[in-house]
Amino acid sequence: MLVARVFRVIGAAFHLLVVAAYERVRGIAADRSTLPNRLRATFERLGPTFIKIGQALSLRRDLLSDRYIAALSKLQADARPFPPAAARSEIETGLGKPVTDLFSSFDELPLAAASIAQVHRAQLPEGRDVIVKVRRPQIRSQIDRDMRALIWLLRLLCALSSRIARFEPARLAHEIWTNLRRETDFRLEARAVRRFADAFADWKTVHVPGVFDDLITETVLVQEFSTGRLLGDAGLADAGPRYAANLVDIYLHQIFVLGFFHGDPHPGNLFFMDDGAICFHDFGLTGQLDQATRRRLALFVQAFVHQDASWMLDAATELGLLRVSGERQAFIRGIEELLTEYASLPMQQWSIADLFLRVSRLGNRESVLLPYYLIVLMRALFLVEHALHTLDPAMNVLDTLVEKGNAAIKALVEGPSTAALSRLSFEAGLAVHDLPGAVAAWLSEARRDGFHPALQIHLPQIERTEAGLERTGNRLALALVTLGLYIASSLLMQHSIGPRILGMPVLALFGYFLALWYTLRLSRAIARSGRL
Repeated sequence: MLVARVFRVIGAAFHLLVVAAYERVRGIAADRSTLPNRLRATFERLGPTFIKIGQALSLRRDLLSDRYIAALSKLQADARPFPPAAARSEIETGLGKPVTDLFSSFDELPLAAASIAQVHRAQLPEGRDVIVKVRRPQIRSQIDRDMRALIWLLRLLCALSSRIARFEPARLAHEIWTNLRRETDFRLEARAVRRFADAFADWKTVHVPGVFDDLITETVLVQEFSTGRLLGDAGLADAGPRYAANLVDIYLHQIFVLGFFHGDPHPGNLFFMDDGAICFHDFGLTGQLDQATRRRLALFVQAFVHQDASWMLDAATELGLLRVSGERQAFIRGIEELLTEYASLPMQQWSIADLFLRVSRLGNRESVLLPYYLIVLMRALFLVEHALHTLDPAMNVLDTLVEKGNAAIKALVEGPSTAALSRLSFEAGLAVHDLPGAVAAWLSEARRDGFHPALQIHLPQIERTEAGLERTGNRLALALVTLGLYIASSLLMQHSIGPRILGMPVLALFGYFLALWYTLRLSRAIARSGRL
């Protein structure tokens, strides 16, 4: 089965390569290329796993051009529903009870069907309306099979082309595979729902449909049913500015205070309720930001607000948006050009999400992959800005972010945190407790040495440095020995010294064999280290 899948994937890839070669020979311009749409169609033909891969690639604005992003963004998660009997079987296997015991009613016609799961409406015995999210049968094994086939193909392509290898496609595929496996485990999604609900429990502007702890497994998720207006609904026109302001508050709190955010706020995952609350659905894609990253993000925004190119470069480098190699001034000039371009635009058109993307593209896209949390953050920012412009076209997004974000940013950059103060107090207490013993031990050692002062320098990385130098020396020595063997064997071959086999000197053959063996060992060691 895996072999057949590999050949099918190879066939699809070969077809795309032929099209690419044809367009290159014909000199077809990039803006007229059919490859983006052909790639999307190929993913659709290859099935659910590749649809999810395409959707994941549509996040990689750091790697793909806008035309590819636009084409892959059109990949529809909608899929043909699987039979009701299969859904019932998955529910009963996962929850361990018959559907008739779990629910007083269960709609066999799904509300929606996607490549990973489908959703049914049901009612609990006590009368509460719920939705039941059911994972497609065998989808996990299908994903694993397809990703193994894809990674095998990518490794083959990397071996054939150094240009492809620079993009590290196998690493990217492993990242996508890991996230797909997470997305197919509904227990992880349930944890994200609970965490989000707890964080916003006191917010009247946020509603998160609750999950039922005893009705959650890896393959089944039962959640409270909720409704509301979708983005773009004409009925939101009057309340749009209020919802937009609330959405800004919610995401500022997620990003700068919680360090945990909903990564997929597309129009289908946001409901705008009549009481003014915004309902969030589908927590399969979330982002995590530690405190250091949140501070760097705040500094990047502040640098942009103050139009300071040098500060922006420092913040972007620390954040992971850029890897500065070569002349720093060239990057500063690139950022200054961006700032000049933004200065000529109306404030309503300024976009933090677009700025992130364009700064990341100042670097060499072949030599760096953005951290996954930045990819998810950029997606969330693009979608949130789209929602804001839809709800309130007159909103000045940047000014609103700066005005509302000051409190959150100040909490990050001003004053020590409670945790830091607690740690300082604890460490100081330990130091006070241990100090008399440490001083006594030092005096005892000094007395034994005749009170001659001894200077000790502690270098935490010295052992690693010594090991690296030793490894480098060994490789140089082996390289010199190998070179000597090649030279000596060539001389022996030229002068035909010693006994022969098939007309060739045995000593020369042995020398070549030994030299080749050392060459392979040296090459393998360098390949494993990943550094020349």
